[in-house]
Parts: sequence; structure tokens; C-alpha cells
Amino acid sequence: MSMNNWEKFQKEKLIELFTKNDEVIDIGGGLRVIKEKNNRYDPSREWLRSYIEKVNYKILDPVDTYNPDIIGDIQNLPFDDGSIDAITCLAVLEHVENPILSVQEMHRSLKKGGMLYVYVPFLFYYHAEKGYYGDFWRFTEDGLRWLFRDFDHLEIQGVRGAIETWIKLSPFGRIKFLTSTARFLDKITGKSKSKQVSGYNVFCIK
Repeated sequence: MSMNNWEKFQKEKLIELFTKNDEVIDIGGGLRVIKEKNNRYDPSREWLRSYIEKVNYKILDPVDTYNPDIIGDIQNLPFDDGSIDAITCLAVLEHVENPILSVQEMHRSLKKGGMLYVYVPFLFYYHAEKGYYGDFWRFTEDGLRWLFRDFDHLEIQGVRGAIETWIKLSPFGRIKFLTSTARFLDKITGKSKSKQVSGYNVFCIK
């Protein structure tokens, strides 16, 4: 099955991030490749394993529940200024009290030329995990352009079009035939270019 635009964007940017840097900090463990260090494992990301094994890859989390390599808070990262090569931060910023401070901390910690890959939701269901994290925020493209404005390079790619996003939010969101049909309708109606998306992939260079 061919990849859609946001899947291509994710794969291309993650490959670039892992092949051009020696150290990658995965804040929140969102890549979900290492079973022993995550609350969930995603077999669709196994293709990343060969890249992860070639770098100094570490997972940072605020608690020790899922055996992270580093215990730390994204709002007060335990790194010196300009000391980190690259950071991934998938589905984390909606769960922290202060996403503005969190982005500032990632920017501060990255070296000049350092890379950052982020995923955040926009039109997406509530997904807190009791006792672990809350669910505080959603992000528009305008908000993201402001949030990451201090980076020298910024690319933003929407995830899903308006119709597929609507189906995904409905009780029928797990039925593949309906989601693939919705994706086709997004393409033929131009809704694949809508700002009404499920979320955004963001790639930055400091």
C-alpha cells in the first residue's frame, strides 16, 4: 500500500534526523519501537530500529514507570544549553501544562543546526491516561508557526484531511473501509488540503 503525504513526510524527516545526527533524545518515547521502554509498542515503526541502533538513542520521561533512560521534565530539561544533536517529541505537547515553555526548552537544549521532529493533535479525541498524564491542549497550524518561530527552519504537514478526520472522530473511526473511502473523498473534493486535520507533523532545524 502506498504511503500518504503525512506518512511520507514522517518517514523522510525521521530518516534525515537519524542519519545526520549521532545522538537522539526521544521525549516521551513516542517512537514506540523499544518494547521495554514504552507504555505502547507500535510494530509499524519497526523500520526505524536499524536507524536507532546506529545512534545514541535515549528515551526521556518524567517518571520511571516505563523504564526510560533519562527521568526528566520537558518543561525543565536536564541538558546544558546547545548540547543535544536531535530530539523527537511525538504526542507529548498536548499532555504538558506549559507547551510554550516546553518548546523553548527543546530549542535551548539543541545545538545550532540541531533537528526536532514533533507530532501534535488538532481535531482529535480526548486521550489522557489516569495517573500518568492529562490532556490539556490542541494545536492549529497558526499556533504551531508561532510556537516554533525561533527555529531557523520549519516545515509543517497536516495529518488526514477534513472528511477522514471527521470519520476518525466518529464511532466508525476504526473501520478501515470507511477511513480509506474518506481519504479518497478528501482527495477528489480538495479537502485533503483543509486546515481541519487530525494533527500536525512538524520538522524544525535550529
